[in-house]
Amino acid sequence: MALTEVFVYFPLHHFFAVLCFVAFVYKLTVLLAKRRFTIQSTEVFPGPQRHWLFGHVFEFKQDGTDLDKFVKYGRQYPYAFPLWFGPFVCFLNIHHPDYVKTLLTTTGPKDDIAYRFITSWIGEGLLVSKGQRWFRHRRLLTPGFHYDVLKPYVNLMSESAKTMTNGNVMQRLMNPFELFEHVSLMTLDSILKCAFSYNSNCQTESGTNTYIKAVYELSYLVNLRFRTFPYHSDFIFSLSPHGFKYRKACRVAHSHTAEVIRKRKEVLKAEKETERVKTKRNLDFLDILLFARDENQQGLSDEDLRAEVDTFMFEGHDTTASGISFILYCLACHPEHQKICRNEIMEALDGKDTMEWEDLSKIPYTTMCIKESLRLYPPVPGFSRTITKPMTFFDGRSMPEGSHVGVSVYGIHRNATVWENPDVFDPLRFLPENVSKRSPHAFVPFSAGPRNCIGQNFAMNEMKVVIAMTLKRYKLIEDPAHKPKIIPRLVLRSINGIHIKIKPINP
Repeated sequence: MALTEVFVYFPLHHFFAVLCFVAFVYKLTVLLAKRRFTIQSTEVFPGPQRHWLFGHVFEFKQDGTDLDKFVKYGRQYPYAFPLWFGPFVCFLNIHHPDYVKTLLTTTGPKDDIAYRFITSWIGEGLLVSKGQRWFRHRRLLTPGFHYDVLKPYVNLMSESAKTMTNGNVMQRLMNPFELFEHVSLMTLDSILKCAFSYNSNCQTESGTNTYIKAVYELSYLVNLRFRTFPYHSDFIFSLSPHGFKYRKACRVAHSHTAEVIRKRKEVLKAEKETERVKTKRNLDFLDILLFARDENQQGLSDEDLRAEVDTFMFEGHDTTASGISFILYCLACHPEHQKICRNEIMEALDGKDTMEWEDLSKIPYTTMCIKESLRLYPPVPGFSRTITKPMTFFDGRSMPEGSHVGVSVYGIHRNATVWENPDVFDPLRFLPENVSKRSPHAFVPFSAGPRNCIGQNFAMNEMKVVIAMTLKRYKLIEDPAHKPKIIPRLVLRSINGIHIKIKPINP
């Protein structure tokens, strides 16, 4: 029988069916081989019992107890333990400073599992980029966080904080209210002023600005996708109603950022020199990006500019809002420390109604309270890396190249072998003499090493300003009826909100 006759009796759809079956078998074989290799690699790290198919997925309920489970496992399995998400994905979860030090001294990239969900929004910015691209961008962006640039931001932060404390929200007095929503608007207002020199009025006109609405929509949808397993598939998410909303919000955010960059470029056309611009106004983050040049005098492309601005918006708005909200909550729960902070702030301000750059160094006790809150409630409760070469930890155990390693910041900060009475709020842990006795990797709210948070000084300054401006005007009171149920999302959140009461301070 001729070959052409064989094809006649073998329909095309059967051929594709066989092709798909072969592709499926090949993919499954690869995954099973990878699973077997991962199991062998993690044998030296005992961990909690896992389901053969679902791994540890059902151990985490999203009910406010998940992070405590990390701490519990940390007590059972010193230094590290494996966590499986389904049958093929495994992270070695580390929760001790000596292990973290080994990982964070490298420049290994963020893992490509969790972080890929935000790249369509923020692009290949500093948060997710790797290799030479990351090195180049880090070098170009570093001048944007020099103290000369950060200094004028303090006044802008003070303006946003005053808008919040003067607003209708803060006039509710002894009625309990949810904090995070309003703090988030305030940090968004602040970062738009600092990064773009853009007055959004989002605190007084929330819900009317399309860009503000898009940023909120994107933050929500990224969180939703991260915790909804079927949405991990690009295909399924793209076909879903949430995928449609996400693409629409991305278009709004990207077009806004592109328009801001375009207008700023027009303004700067005649201003070729940085110093000439500085004589007219303070440089903002966008100016720094536009003026940035590498050793070949090459600047950032329009796509790179948008990615870095969008990254700064994402990292600098939601994470700082989480940090400030939990700091205010901690101070409401500990009035004795709140009183010391208020007295210190009043003395530092000396009758002024706003914070200035020089005042930031005059509130050491308040700074210790901020750090203690960041220890108990780290805004980024965990992050992960993919190691690019075999890694051996201090106790001799190793992980092979390509392994996923997760850092439980929450677990490190509540590790009883590192911190005495780790669940107790004690700002004196951060006295210089006490800090010197600990590993510098015992406290990592901004990560550490070469890939640490480039904006940590910006964030700390904003936290100091907002706490000072709030305590100057109000006494914070705990609301025992609403204890936050904290959950690890992209940033630390509470599923039932963060509630406090407030009372005005007599002049």
